Formats: sequence, C-alpha cells, structure tokens
Amino acid sequence: MYLKSIEISGFKSFGKKSVLDFNVPISSIVGPNGSGKSNVAEAFSFVLGEQSIKSLRGKRAEDLIFNGGKDAPRSNRASVKLVFNNIQRILNIDFDEVAIERVVNRDSSSEYFINGSPVRLKDIIELLSGAHIGASGHQIISQGEADKVLNSNIRERREMIEDALGLKIYQNKKDESVRKLEKTEENIKQVESLRKEIAPHIRFLKKAVEKIEKMAEMKEDLTKMYHDYFRREEEYIKFEKQDIFNGKNPLLENSRRLEKELIEAKQILAKSTSKDSRSDEVVNVEGKLKETRILKDNLMRSIGRIEGEITSLFRMIKKQNEANSAMSNKTVNLSQVENISKQIDLEIDGVTESHDFSKIKEIFASIKKILKDFIERNKENEDKQAIIDLENEIKKLEDEKGDHEMKLKEANNLETELSEQYSFLKNNIEKEKDSNRDAEKSLFRIVAEQNDIRGKINSLESRELRLKHDEEELNRELQEASILVGVCALRYKDFWPKDADGNVLSLDQVVREPRQVQEDKRRVMEKIKIRLEDAGISGGDDVVKEYKETTERDTFLERELEDLIKSSESLKNLIKELEDKLATEFRNGVTKINIQFQQFFSAMFGGGSATLSIVKEKKKKKSDTDLPTESDGEEIVEEEEDSEEGLDIEVSLPKKKIKGLMMLSGGERALTSIALLFAISQVNPPPFIILDETDAALDEANSKRYGEMITELSKYSQLILITHNRETMARAGIIYGVTMGSDGVSRLLSIQFEEAVQVAK
Repeated sequence: MYLKSIEISGFKSFGKKSVLDFNVPISSIVGPNGSGKSNVAEAFSFVLGEQSIKSLRGKRAEDLIFNGGKDAPRSNRASVKLVFNNIQRILNIDFDEVAIERVVNRDSSSEYFINGSPVRLKDIIELLSGAHIGASGHQIISQGEADKVLNSNIRERREMIEDALGLKIYQNKKDESVRKLEKTEENIKQVESLRKEIAPHIRFLKKAVEKIEKMAEMKEDLTKMYHDYFRREEEYIKFEKQDIFNGKNPLLENSRRLEKELIEAKQILAKSTSKDSRSDEVVNVEGKLKETRILKDNLMRSIGRIEGEITSLFRMIKKQNEANSAMSNKTVNLSQVENISKQIDLEIDGVTESHDFSKIKEIFASIKKILKDFIERNKENEDKQAIIDLENEIKKLEDEKGDHEMKLKEANNLETELSEQYSFLKNNIEKEKDSNRDAEKSLFRIVAEQNDIRGKINSLESRELRLKHDEEELNRELQEASILVGVCALRYKDFWPKDADGNVLSLDQVVREPRQVQEDKRRVMEKIKIRLEDAGISGGDDVVKEYKETTERDTFLERELEDLIKSSESLKNLIKELEDKLATEFRNGVTKINIQFQQFFSAMFGGGSATLSIVKEKKKKKSDTDLPTESDGEEIVEEEEDSEEGLDIEVSLPKKKIKGLMMLSGGERALTSIALLFAISQVNPPPFIILDETDAALDEANSKRYGEMITELSKYSQLILITHNRETMARAGIIYGVTMGSDGVSRLLSIQFEEAVQVAK
C-alpha cells in the first residue's frame, strides 16, 4: 500500500483530530447525508494543494476551518496530513515515509510541510506530479467531476487528459518558458531602445575622438618627419657649402691663369701681318656638316612616323571591312534617315483628320513599303566611302615618305662631300706649324676654357644662392616646428636618417638624395601643419573619457543583448521541444486510454464501442466593421483563427442506434464517464483514487458491473470509496462510518472485515 493514512484536524466539520488508516486495497466511507463524509475527499484536495476555495465549497479560506458547535469551540487553524509509504520511492525524495501537511489559519495564510519541514506549494506540486498526483487531478472523482468529462468542451477535455497522463509538468514548464520568453523579448526591446538612444551620441563622440586621435597621430608623424627632414637638410647644407668651396677656388685660379695666357696670345696675333681665312672656312664647313646631320635625323624620324601612321591606317581599313561584313553593325547616314522620316510624315499628315479605315490601312501599307525599300537599299549599298578615304590617306603618306627618302639620300651625299672637305681643310691646318697658327690655336683654346670656367663659376654661384635660401628656409621651419609640436622637434640631431626598410643610410646617400624628395616631404609637412592649425580641438581629455564611458556602456548593453537573444533562441527551442514532447506523449496516451476505455465500456454495457479522438476546431469571427447595409454593397468578411486541438468522445451502444453523447440517458452518461475515468487511471495508475458517490445514479445491475470494475481497478491503485451503494460497500476491506452529533462535529466509526471475520471464527 502506498497511502498509509490521512489525519484531519480542524478542517470543516472535523473539529477534533481524526485519523483514517488505509491498509487495504479498497476502503469505504459511508454515512448519512450531511454527516461530513464528502469533507474527507475535500481534505485530500486541500492537502494536495487545491487553491480554489470554491472547489472546496467555500467562499473564504476561513470557511475551511471548523467554526465551532453547541459544545465545541471553534478552531483557529485547519490542518490535513497525508502519510505515504515511500519504500518503493514513488515520490522522488529519499525517505521511506513521507508526510505532506497543509495548514490554513484564520488570516487566510497557508503553510506547507514535508516531513515537518516548511516548503513551498511549488515543491509540493513538483513532488506529487512525479507520482501522477494532483490537487484537482483524476485521482479524486466526485459525481459532478465524473459528468464533467462528458460536458466539457474539447479543449477542457484535453487538459483533463493531459493532467491524467502526467503531462502537466511539461505544460507547466512550457508555460513558464513562454513567460520567460515574453519577459526576455521585452528586455530585448528595452536594451535595443537604450542602444538606439545612445547611438547618435556615440557617433558624435566617436567622430570627435577620432579627430583628436588623428591630430595626435598627425603631431607624432609630423615630429618624426621633422627629425628626418631637419637632419637631412642640415647635412645637405654642410656638404654643399664645402663642395662649392672646393670647386670654386681651383676655377678662380684657372681663370686668372687663362687671362694671363690670353693676353700673351693676343699680343702674338697683333704682330701678325696677314690673316688666314682657312680657319673661318673650317668653321663654316663644320657648321654645314652639323646642319646636314640634324636634317638627316629629322628625315629619319619623319619616315618612321609616316610608316607608323600607314600601319595604323591599314588596321583601320581591316576593321571597317569587318564592320561592313556584319549587318548588325551597319551604319546609316543621318541624311538618309531624315529623308525617310520626311516621307513617313507626309504619308501620316494625309490621314490625320480622316476617319476612313480603308484609307488608313493603305497609308500603313505605304509606310511599310517605304521602310522595306530603305532597308533593301542599305543592304546593297555598303559603306565604302570610309575605306576609300583611308586608302587615299595612305597614298598621300606614301608619297610624303618617298619625298623624305629622296631628301635623305641627298643629305647622305652632302654629308659625305662635306666630311671629305672638312678632313682636307683640317689636315692642311694641322700642317701649319708657324707661330701665328699656334697663337691662333691658343686663342681658341683659351677662350673656350674661359667660357667653360665662367659657366662653372656661374653654376656654383647659383648653387650658393639656392643654398642660402635653403638655409634661411631651414631656420624658419625650425621656429615653426618648435611652436607647433614643441621643443621635441628641435632634437633632430639625436636622430639619423634611415631608408624604408629601417636601414641606416650613409652620409653620401643622405647628401646625394634628389632635392625633389626633400621638397615633396616639405609639401606633405605643410599640409599637415595647416590641418593641425585648422583643427584647434580643446578639452580633448574630457571628450575621450566620456567616449570611453559611453562605449563601455554600449558594449555592456551589446553583450546583454547577445545573451538575451541567445536566451530567447534557447527558450524558443525548449518550447518547441516541450510542444513536440507534449504532442507525442498526448497522442500515445490517448491511444493507450482508448484501449482501456473500450474494455471498461464493453464491460459496463455488455458490448458497444467508445473512443477518444483528437479533433481540431476552427473558430471564426467577424471583422470589426458593422453589418453592411443594402446601399453600401459590402460583403461580410470572416476571419479564421488558428485551429484549436482537443478531444471528442464517440460512443456506440449495443442494440441501440445511439452514437452521440447527447442521446445518452443519465445512467448511460454516468456509466460512460466512469468507464472513461477508470480507463484514464489505468494508463498512469496513481497511488490512490478517491471515488465520491460516482455510483449514485446506478441501478442494481450496473452497480454489480461497477463493483467488478472497482475490484479490477484496486489491483493497480488504492481505492477510497465514498458511497451509499451496498454493492460498492461489499467490495471494501474496511468501512469508515461518519456520524455527526448535536455539537456539529464529524466522528468516525470503523469496521475492518478481515478482523471481523477472524473474530467471528
């Protein structure tokens, strides 16, 4: 036996402590109407956690407490204790005996205990649900509860079956998960709203911080550029000064020496009595030879250009031929298109105001013919003019090339002739060894050398001017750098230039670097300086601090949002799993119940059939608009809600054409409901079942069948029967009689038949 006893104290009519022991499979509670026997069934519901006072036949919690009688004082509290034998661990708790107690006080407060330790109602429900026990579950069946199964709608009936199958725990978990999901989604919206609120401020701060950081980075980059630029510039100026000095002094000495030699040569030539014109002739021949060679070079370049143009024109002719061969690329002159347009306009103008359909058809046929003739003409007349023009251009270029080749030939002949003349004159001049000729040669040499030296000196003086300008520019840059980025820019002497790979450069590499490189660096530095001066950002530290705090908050919210989204997905998956589990377990349970339902129904009625079937009911609702009048001509629009799944009961009585619940008599309904309830209890048998006058509507023959089913049912669950039926009483191993005296207190009398038989023997 799983259920050992129930102890009732101060509950309703049980003003004094009463204990009912259940040590037999079937126990019966009998007594006259009003004696309080149904209060025992309500005591079971109470201790198992029933929260509806109305279900316990009361209006307030204090209605459940004994209110006193003629000679009995009222109680301040009501308590019911249920004791289970838990050796087989039907309850998931590590005790061999489990006592569950509930106490209600006059102030409507309730207390719950397990083995004397205070617990929550939730703990009681979870503990009992594992053993298929509930406060309003299928194990406590009154006469009204029995008929309720038949009178309920499909959804309520489904909930009853789910509770009986022990699926309430899944439904509770699903409902709790749905509540958590709703709360999570609400939190997601709140977090998203907060992030949206601070997003514009973060963007503003980010831009300001980026500007500050960029300016700081630009300052750092500018400082590094200053170090490199100043060191290179200083080394370059030092090197250039020394190089100019080293190059200028020898040139000045040579200039003075040549000036002296020039005076001496002029004195020798001044004493000469004759002038030799051959030197002028040599110069003249040499000039003509040079001009001839330049002419030759120009002619050869022109011939090469002409040959390139001829080759290009040949390629253009080839492409034009390919274009002419492809009709899709056919080009039509604009004038031809304009002519065809004018012809069509004339045809259309002729019928603009006409309503004669036959004439309009004629015009359309005429336009069609005009277009067809135009296409045919252009198919036959290929565009060859472009090719002819290109061929003419090639001919002109070839003629020009021929002229150039003739001139080149003449230039070659002239070059040969002048070369021979130049060699002849030069050889004659070389043979002259007199002092006049030597003086003349010296004069030429001295003048040439003087010109060369003068050019070099001028070049060095130009370098000196540029170098002086560079030195002044360097000093100005140093002053600006100290103001803009601080004295750290003036520490350039602590650094030495490196290449792009970080290798230290030699002095020669530094000073011989192209000046354009330094000039490019200076331009880059100027741009950075302008941007730094224009920025003028103040309070940078406060902005950076505020940005850091705001982004940290946004990051926290982002992580919170990610966690909430993950939690939402997890809850959705859990709800889906629970729904699938519920659906699967429910369908399997209904199949098992139908097997038992058919057996009990056949036993009750001597045949026939009864089944539970899963059905879906669609609900329809009208749109929110009022009913349309005849004048507006609108149709009534109906919207379908989601279908609702539930259970329907189908019965067929033997020897009768009755197939619906509505056609059953009161007794038949009672038998059907009892058969269903018994079938439900057999799928997941609870430790005990309480039947509160469920046999009241049965006649003698059906009472016997009812009794037989009770005997069969007692093999799986302990039965506590509250009854007036003699046949039912005969099945009990112990009978508790409930009486009530003038003081309004219910009292117990018991008869245990096994002991009575032994005593009788």
